[in-house]
Amino acid sequence: MKTSTLIKFAPIVLALSLIFTSIQLAKADVIQLERDFQPDPLTLSGTSGGFEKSNCGNIGATPSQVIEVAESLPYLRLSVESKGKPTLLIDGPEGRFCVLGDSYSQDKPEISGYWQAGKYSLYIGDLSKQQHSYTLLISQQKMPQK
Repeated sequence: MKTSTLIKFAPIVLALSLIFTSIQLAKADVIQLERDFQPDPLTLSGTSGGFEKSNCGNIGATPSQVIEVAESLPYLRLSVESKGKPTLLIDGPEGRFCVLGDSYSQDKPEISGYWQAGKYSLYIGDLSKQQHSYTLLISQQKMPQK
């Protein structure tokens, strides 16, 4: 009897979870990026990590940030500053990839180069399985060579 009751309510539970997930995704503000955006660097903040295990550390169930590149940009740099061991998972038009910090960048994930137009979901994760405050810097300025 209990199994048949569970089966009856399974579609309702599934529908509610899909609605909840859609609401969570809708909460992520989309940041529009155009050529010569100001201020540069654009600074965003939040909390890293989460409870979802991925190939890019622990991440949240929803994106930390969503950016939309209005037109292809010849150069864009994203860098994450946070305690712990932060990661940057990018899900965009060119696919899904992970950026890890290294000893050269002092464990600060950073990626730069050409960015094609499109929407990018950014997940600020953490390899240490903890959550920390983070700052995401987005810039069109090239860093001086070391």
